[in-house]
Amino acid sequence: MNIGIEIAYLVASVLFIIGIKYLGKTKDARKGNVISAVGMVIAIAATLFTLEVLTLLEIAIAILVGTAIGLYYAQKVAMTKIPEMVALFNGFGGLASFAVALSDYYFKRDTNLASLDAINLTSILVSVLIGAVTFTGSMVAYLKLDGKISGQPITFKGQHLLNLLLLIAFVAASVLVFLDPSQVNYIVILIVISLLLGILTVIPIGGADMPVVESLLNSLSGIAAAFTGFIIGNSVLIIAGSLVGASGLILTFIMCKAMNRTLPDVLFKSFGGSEKQSLTRTKVGSDAEEVAMMVDGAQKIIIVPGYGMAVSQCQHQVKEFADLLQEKFDTEVSYAIHPVAGRMPGHMNVLLAEANVPYEQLIEMDEINSEFPDCDVALVIGANDTTNPAARSGEGPLAGMPIIDADMARTVVIVKRSLSVGYAGVDNDLFYMDKTMMLFGDGKKMITQLNNSIKEI
Repeated sequence: MNIGIEIAYLVASVLFIIGIKYLGKTKDARKGNVISAVGMVIAIAATLFTLEVLTLLEIAIAILVGTAIGLYYAQKVAMTKIPEMVALFNGFGGLASFAVALSDYYFKRDTNLASLDAINLTSILVSVLIGAVTFTGSMVAYLKLDGKISGQPITFKGQHLLNLLLLIAFVAASVLVFLDPSQVNYIVILIVISLLLGILTVIPIGGADMPVVESLLNSLSGIAAAFTGFIIGNSVLIIAGSLVGASGLILTFIMCKAMNRTLPDVLFKSFGGSEKQSLTRTKVGSDAEEVAMMVDGAQKIIIVPGYGMAVSQCQHQVKEFADLLQEKFDTEVSYAIHPVAGRMPGHMNVLLAEANVPYEQLIEMDEINSEFPDCDVALVIGANDTTNPAARSGEGPLAGMPIIDADMARTVVIVKRSLSVGYAGVDNDLFYMDKTMMLFGDGKKMITQLNNSIKEI
């Protein structure tokens, strides 16, 4: 390979590593994204110089079409739909690796069957499996996140046994491909099995586990890309895929730790099933004026955002609330961020950053929990399982899950549509404490009313 191409790949790889490093902190995430994007542009440009499959005009048209689609959806997608967009990105990443692996197989089968040696075939088969599972699994995740199918686990008797049998069938068909690489029928069987496995693996996973699923699918898309790099002999694709695969896997385990669950539990135990506690208690709701009078004079307030904030799209109203407190009462305001709040890793950070909340006010759970006993008011917006004291009991589906210690604050204000349970199906004792005030209603509407009441003080 041309030395110039190798240098370009090296530069791109370094930029990928630097970009991922910056992505580790919210305030530097945009910079990391730009650096990684520049690396990808360099890698693509260098790769195009090594190919003679398409003309420059055809390549330019493909790039323009892809760029136009990307820009359109980047401008159109709402911040609350970012988890769905991430799921689609993961899926299309898997689909790309899947397509490249198949095209390489068919090309070599028709032109040079001898080149389909053990290493090449292994790379192709693994890329087909992981790429297809990532694609269909991500599409199911997208449909769950977008509400097009139930976010609850979809299970049936013998589901895990069926998955095992499909995996065994994949291995058997793979052996047949090794014995006779010219038989297309075996490849078709592998394709069908792989696509089915992706669907059957994700449908039994509930909405509460979506941050883990998103991270895992992201990792799988990287692994598929790395194997594709081995297939076509592209070093930068191997490096980029390995980086995405490794970082996604690390993030997956971080998400599992934040939920006190193992990855096998997430994949096989259908967390948040149909059995939910029936509500037998009631709570009298407060109004915005009452809460406004209570926050008047509060020295320290911690805001706890949850998925309900994303659904109601009230992050801008929350930012206005914090600004009003600081301007009128000189209140110290910070935000307690639970790692799995929302439907993807960093979901709350993304929404609040979009509302221009200062990065230094976004504090991770482990760092801010010790501050709640000295907190005058904890304002919980649409969070349920991540603030549920039942997690400390050692019993039930939330047992052992690290939570935001909002119940330790002197006063708790919860903005929520109703007393309904979260994805775990467990009633939240925090709602019924004497020191808890409930603002029942849509997040945006209630925070707007609260802001208007504060302005009148």
